[in-house]
Amino acid sequence: MKPLQFNDLLISFTSEFLPLWNDKGSSAHEAVGLWRPSMTSDALNPFYALGDIAVGHYRNINHSKIVAVVSDANKVDGTALRAPVDYQLVWHDEGTGARTNFSIWRPLAPEGYVTMGLVCGVGYDKPSRHAVRCVREDLVVTAQVGELIWNDKGSGSANDFSAWSVIPPGASPGEAYLAPGTFLGSDSYAKPSIETYALRLALTAQLSDLPPPPALTGPESPAVDDTTSTLQVCELPWFCVKDPELTAVEQSQSSPTYRLERTDRHLIAGFGHNTEATSQPFMWTATKGELGGHAKALAANTSVDLSKEWPVYPHALELNFSAHLDRDFTHTQRSAKGWSHASPLEIITYVPPNKAVAAYLVHSEYCLVRQDGSQVSGTVSYTNGDHIYMSESSDATPLPDEAPPEVEAPQAEPDLEVTGHDLIDNALTP
Repeated sequence: MKPLQFNDLLISFTSEFLPLWNDKGSSAHEAVGLWRPSMTSDALNPFYALGDIAVGHYRNINHSKIVAVVSDANKVDGTALRAPVDYQLVWHDEGTGARTNFSIWRPLAPEGYVTMGLVCGVGYDKPSRHAVRCVREDLVVTAQVGELIWNDKGSGSANDFSAWSVIPPGASPGEAYLAPGTFLGSDSYAKPSIETYALRLALTAQLSDLPPPPALTGPESPAVDDTTSTLQVCELPWFCVKDPELTAVEQSQSSPTYRLERTDRHLIAGFGHNTEATSQPFMWTATKGELGGHAKALAANTSVDLSKEWPVYPHALELNFSAHLDRDFTHTQRSAKGWSHASPLEIITYVPPNKAVAAYLVHSEYCLVRQDGSQVSGTVSYTNGDHIYMSESSDATPLPDEAPPEVEAPQAEPDLEVTGHDLIDNALTP
């Protein structure tokens, strides 16, 4: 699997783990199992864990859970990662009656770096400095404490302890934030106010300019499909997509990235041929916004939302994350209102004498595609009403049985007018 990259940080994933400890033998009210991500495969050399894994049960998590691991894109003198300078003891199980001795430690990061999870010790000894890596501050965002995983109530330990998950903040447009699957710890049972972090990824597509609308060569109405299409692509990491046909582990292996493809073309919204000797107004009514309601189906089936941040159902996905597509890619840089419904758009313009004019809107079709080319969910159709593109016939033709009009000083023509039923959302330009 090709790793994801953000600046000089590489992010990959593992579903293999080494068992470290569980609380069997203690009197704790709830179960807990502690595991360490394994990087023994050649593909994960040299990748590092960001912390150990805590789960609220005793079951084997190998090949059923998946977490992020990291490496430096510059293998020689990279600065994305650093080993911790030391560890601070958070909790040990002395007095619990558990079958084996156990301790939990907080890595202490070098200046300019942050820690993203706790690390387990062998017995009561400090972990190795090579067990985990700290991440440079500009490669992460501040996150939040999530749900309770486990606490030691009833265990008999002299010290209180609770373990918590990590929840990323809402993503900015064009970015995704990922909690790697590590856990936080506190010396009390209340939700802690601990500084914690999530990894950053970019979701910005490289947009290409749409070719100009077809040129009019005469007074005939252009063909409806006589336009050139342009493909825009935004790559999504697998964990952003809820694939109805694959498990999370299968996604990471068979489709580590998904392509959200946007195919743009000019859609004719009106055509007029002025056969009079003076400029004449023409008015057409087009439809803007989404057609068919497939955007809601896409969000429900895959979690991918074209008009706002996702996931729609946070607990339906394997890893805690947030994502937000670039607004230029989704046509929501001005308003997302058009995604919820289609609405009429009125276009008014003045056509010069003896000329033909065609008005075009940009029509986009979105589809989500796996790495093997198969499509996930249905195609979403959206007509952007923010801009009108005009094509005018190049040469004026004299009216039948009339001499060409005398050349006069040109007069200013009224600008193109575009109106709609939701005028506030139609701050449009010619």
